[in-house]
Amino acid sequence: MLIPRDFFARPSVKVAPDLLGCVLEHETADGLVAVELTEVEAYAGRSDPASHAYRGKTRRNAVMFGPPGHAYVYFTYGMHFCVNIVCLGEEGSASAVLLRAGKVIAGEELARARRTRGPVPEGRAAIAPRDLARGPARLCQALGIDRSQDGADLVSAGAPLRMLSRTGNPARSGKILTGPRVGVSTAAEIPWRFWYDGDPTVSVYRARVLRQPKPVTP
Repeated sequence: MLIPRDFFARPSVKVAPDLLGCVLEHETADGLVAVELTEVEAYAGRSDPASHAYRGKTRRNAVMFGPPGHAYVYFTYGMHFCVNIVCLGEEGSASAVLLRAGKVIAGEELARARRTRGPVPEGRAAIAPRDLARGPARLCQALGIDRSQDGADLVSAGAPLRMLSRTGNPARSGKILTGPRVGVSTAAEIPWRFWYDGDPTVSVYRARVLRQPKPVTP
């Protein structure tokens, strides 16, 4: 079921843990790939030095200042795309949730082809299912997301890129942990990264920051 817009009309730190277990689908001419989210990271606006909105509105981050429920896609390190979902920010500010990792639950072969960019050379092991969308850049690659999806409305009926409610998978009833954010140079210590405890698809950065994680109620 498509998630309603008011789900995202809340601060990002409230939305983030509730996104775990939800499904992001992208339907293209090549087919459909769906990823069940297992790790996310919240960012606030002008009060958060790690947020792209910290210094105000620019052409790059303009989507973050718009209505909630839209995709904010940015290009990083000259090679990777990352996708966020815009949430309700303070007046004149913005907030979003970065989608860090997930499990491919539909379209695995298409996701694998995108990740390998063609046939796997002889002698090289195929990508393990857990690694297909393990990390924000891999997640975008598996789903076929790039800057052309920046601003896409994820909660409109018939949208090719859409966010669906939780699958009801009983395995997703486990503990949610929260800890420091990764990949940022400032305010990394803020515990706004959320993930399923013990899930194999959670990004590899988990081992570097997992010290004394605190369970939270989703």
